[in-house]
Amino acid sequence: MADQAQRRLLFLLGSTRPDGNAELLARRAAEHLPEGSEQRWLGLDGLPPFTDHRHDGSAYPEPTGQARTLLDATLDATDLVIVSPLYWYSVSAPVKLYLDHWSGWMRLPGTDFKPRMAGRTLYGVSAYAGTDPSDADPLVGTLRRSADYLGMRWGGVLLGSGNRPGDVLADEDALLRAKSFLAT
Repeated sequence: MADQAQRRLLFLLGSTRPDGNAELLARRAAEHLPEGSEQRWLGLDGLPPFTDHRHDGSAYPEPTGQARTLLDATLDATDLVIVSPLYWYSVSAPVKLYLDHWSGWMRLPGTDFKPRMAGRTLYGVSAYAGTDPSDADPLVGTLRRSADYLGMRWGGVLLGSGNRPGDVLADEDALLRAKSFLAT
């Protein structure tokens, strides 16, 4: 990665509710980015269903619409921040669908998705409703293993506690961690 002034962070919003706790926590973390860091925020809604063509002899179609926007933004970013509430102990359905599309993007001629992702940094920001942060271990594992598979650096996951909208803003420990989470 180039020096900090050239960081281009892509925040990928995976909640099915706007301004949810995970997004609020991610926005707090983004407030403390080093000067000169670029931010782009994209929702993961609007992605078409993913069909796995690895074994049927079909080619993966060239992405269009939201899929094209997300592919281009993903390849342009130096840092990806997956913002997902904890849903059934893992990432939300929109995040899972986005990660499924990575499979197709790796197989698009001329895209070189996997080699181009190597060396970038993947982070996660999540909010959980329970009392045990270890409930998020499967979410953390999904993101970490995805980063490892593509040769990405792993930036970790910022977790906050919050059930009802806005609750995460009362999690003082999470807000404190947010100040330095994306700083390096």
